[in-house]
Amino acid sequence: MALSGKLIGHVDVSKKGEICHLFRNNPYEIAIISPDKVQGCDLIDGDRGDVGSVICWHYTHEGKKKISKQIIEAVDEDNHMIVFKVIGGDLVDELYKTFTIILNVDKKGDKVVATWTFEFEKPDTSYRASAPVQNPKSRNTYLEEHIWKS
Repeated sequence: MALSGKLIGHVDVSKKGEICHLFRNNPYEIAIISPDKVQGCDLIDGDRGDVGSVICWHYTHEGKKKISKQIIEAVDEDNHMIVFKVIGGDLVDELYKTFTIILNVDKKGDKVVATWTFEFEKPDTSYRASAPVQNPKSRNTYLEEHIWKS
């Protein structure tokens, strides 16, 4: 029996839109910021940042080199939102039948909040959240410390 789910994490950030721009147009910079976690992000097909373009992340999880091949499914520049569908690599080959990542950055009162949504379907009910799903806050905190220090 398959297990479908959605995990949502909200993280305060200092500058609206910049994190979406980073993940959409300059994802390779994540490897510069966090080389121990991300070793690269290659453009496989299309034009960087365009809907339909395909990228491949190279990252380390629990000491093992992994990859995640993703297609940009949607972009909403006005609302600072980007949707990635994982189409290959360790997440969908080993853990999930489907996996989608939605990043949305919005102003809430006097704060700017990045909302990470992970939509997934596991092949069975023996679910244990893996690191890509567990803690979006640590990802944003790391980016905040290394990019948006103002």
